[in-house]
Amino acid sequence: MQLAAIEDGAGPPTSGGPLFVGALFGAVFVSALLLFLATSSLVLALTFGLGVSVLLGGLFAFERMQAEPEEAALSAPDWSVTLAAIETSGENPQAVAITDRANRLVCANSAFIKAFGASSAPPSLPFERTGLEAMTRLAREAWRDGSAEIDSVQSGSAGANWSVSAVRAGRGEDHLIWRFSIVALEDADVLDDLDLSGPFGRMLTRAGIETALTTAAGVVRSVSAGFAERAAGDATATLVGQDFVSFLRSDDRDRIYFAREGRGGTPQTLVDVPLMDPAMAGASSPDDSATLMLMIDSGVGIGGGWDGTSQAGVAQLEALLGQLPLGLAMTDRDGRFLFGNEAFLRSVEREGRGLPAFPTDLAVREDKAALSDAVRRHGRGPATSGNMAVRLSSQPDEPVSLGLAGVRGLGDAAVLLSLNDSSEENQLKRQVAQATKMQAVGQLAGGVAHDFNNVLTAIIGTCDLMLLRHTPGDSDYDDIQQIRANSNRAASLTRQLLAFSRQQTLRPEILQLPDVVSEVGPLIKRLLGEKITYFVQHDRDLGPVRADPQQLEQVIMNLAVNARDAIQSNGRGPGRISLLTRSIQAKDVQKLGSEILPTADYTVLIVQDTGGGVPQQVLPKLFEPFFTTKEQGKGTGLGLSTAYGIVKQSGGFIFADNVTDSSGTMTGARFTIYFPIHRGEAPKRRAAPEPVSSDWSVGGRVLLVEDEDMVRAVAERALSRAGYDVTACPGGEEGLEAIEQGGSFDLVVSDVVMPGMDGPAMVREIRKLHPDMPVLFMSGYAEEQLRKDIDIPDMHFIAKPFSVSSISDKVGGVMQSAKQKAEAATG
Repeated sequence: MQLAAIEDGAGPPTSGGPLFVGALFGAVFVSALLLFLATSSLVLALTFGLGVSVLLGGLFAFERMQAEPEEAALSAPDWSVTLAAIETSGENPQAVAITDRANRLVCANSAFIKAFGASSAPPSLPFERTGLEAMTRLAREAWRDGSAEIDSVQSGSAGANWSVSAVRAGRGEDHLIWRFSIVALEDADVLDDLDLSGPFGRMLTRAGIETALTTAAGVVRSVSAGFAERAAGDATATLVGQDFVSFLRSDDRDRIYFAREGRGGTPQTLVDVPLMDPAMAGASSPDDSATLMLMIDSGVGIGGGWDGTSQAGVAQLEALLGQLPLGLAMTDRDGRFLFGNEAFLRSVEREGRGLPAFPTDLAVREDKAALSDAVRRHGRGPATSGNMAVRLSSQPDEPVSLGLAGVRGLGDAAVLLSLNDSSEENQLKRQVAQATKMQAVGQLAGGVAHDFNNVLTAIIGTCDLMLLRHTPGDSDYDDIQQIRANSNRAASLTRQLLAFSRQQTLRPEILQLPDVVSEVGPLIKRLLGEKITYFVQHDRDLGPVRADPQQLEQVIMNLAVNARDAIQSNGRGPGRISLLTRSIQAKDVQKLGSEILPTADYTVLIVQDTGGGVPQQVLPKLFEPFFTTKEQGKGTGLGLSTAYGIVKQSGGFIFADNVTDSSGTMTGARFTIYFPIHRGEAPKRRAAPEPVSSDWSVGGRVLLVEDEDMVRAVAERALSRAGYDVTACPGGEEGLEAIEQGGSFDLVVSDVVMPGMDGPAMVREIRKLHPDMPVLFMSGYAEEQLRKDIDIPDMHFIAKPFSVSSISDKVGGVMQSAKQKAEAATG
């Protein structure tokens, strides 16, 4: 809009003026006439006059050509062109104005006129006193320095915030160009600053909305002064701790009134807004959550007709919900969107595009029908509320919690929708479900391995006994050896199952990770071959850890073999496997923000490869037993599950993720193992066990208790061949009875888990009769866990499956130890 134009100013005449030109040509005419009178020669006079006239005409034409650009430059500016240049558009267009030296508005765009009016010119705009002072300083600095700006100034007591800049411009730098931009304020945490007794509550009261803040159980936490006056007759009453519904009454038409006013008052529309902000979503009790209750005058007369204020109520509600940081939207009874605030648009990723026609347009195809029914159900009948899980089309893998509340008395508005982002909650649920599944599978695997170990014990023992009757070269010798080799292979599989279920026998030591890596390094290099580079790097000041070195070597080997297979299957040529050790302090762990990893000091082992990485859909299944991505026959699916079980049984944590390059492309997989630093004794290696004497043949008496017939038969034959007098019993009751009937035994060899009386219960009863009786337990479960559960002093352990020679040597060693102990006691 053009407001003023520079007027043509008067000035002194120039040499090109019409009067001056006429005078010169008049002088030429007079001169020619005088020449004719003096010479009486008409030709001479005419020649003189024409020549001077031509000369003067050429001079004037040349001067005119020189003067035209200057005149054009000094002509008045075309403000319509300027207006077209400064006109802006968009959601929040920039307001632009131009003022002269006298601070008069000479040009402004439509955004400026709309915001401040045509009668206002910077710096004298409708601002408060502080704003006007800031604008005056801005103008003064712009005239002096050429430009100036203000980051934020507010227009009016509750107006918009503007950032303002002014730049000096023009031929004589006699104009200022002003630019005004609305400052987008950050979403305020309304819930933290919700003071209903202050200006916020008074503002809503003036708009016809009375407010109260209640707990989820309906107990009042705070109220506005208007609510207190209408509910209790005293604007200063707090009403805290009282039941919210005690201040309300309803008639036979379900219209709500203030109980104090009765039907003489105006009907109210009750809208409850659950305050489900992140700080309150995790409340542990109903008193920790809150609900904002809005009491809006419905405007329904005695006759039940509408007096037009219902639409005003909708506008008031829309203005209120637009200020809240919660995702809120309103639909009509048919499920059509009426409006949604900015937080709702952000939650559904439709900023700048607005809402679709129906809420179902936001959901995936599978959830459309359920959402449509829920909206229609809450839009009709009595006012109800509830919530449902919905998968949005913008986030199909992360269900969100959608709250629905029916409202009445607001004309078209019928259903209030509230959107709460529950992605973190769903992630925690998946983690708990995964951990529960892994635990259940581990228990199943441990039980299967324990039962299978009994079968393998019988097979291996029988093979050993048969080999004692055959020599190399016999026709059956090789077949027996093949059976025994396959049985040992099956035994290794059961050990892996027990490792996954964290029920294997560990012998932990205090050690340094670099020592274990260096010991297993040569074997890894032989497995990798020539084309794969093996890189090792250790951090300084690593803390000691407590783990079984042999099992830890197995973990490293399993990860290295998997990395090798991934590189070879990737087919990208030479690869690289890196083993890195790092020290991480508790403060660094806290920065990770992991919900699984406790805050402590850790020594970390990292195994990283360049095999192309693991697909995202496979990562959650990596540590499940029998899950493999290799071809059939090339993998058992127990390598990573074994590593998982060993690490967890050692008190550590293992994580898998992918490594990407600068462009975001996956380059390989990375396994990170966290071992808590051990505080106490210095790292040391366990001394090698002393060899057991194999010539022990004192003819001792052994009580053998085993419920599995095949295991009992193999153990009895093995010990009998070794020269022991064996009494075999099928259960704990029979074994105890053999002792109570006066049987004299030098050693009790018993299974742990048996029907009826188990091994530990039997041994406790035997120890009451013979306190010094040595005991050897046989079991497929972990020795460390059994010692914690059984808690019987001076007991020994042999793991299933065992061979004939191993159980004979173990029994001899235990009896020799018992004899030495007895001799020391008597000596």
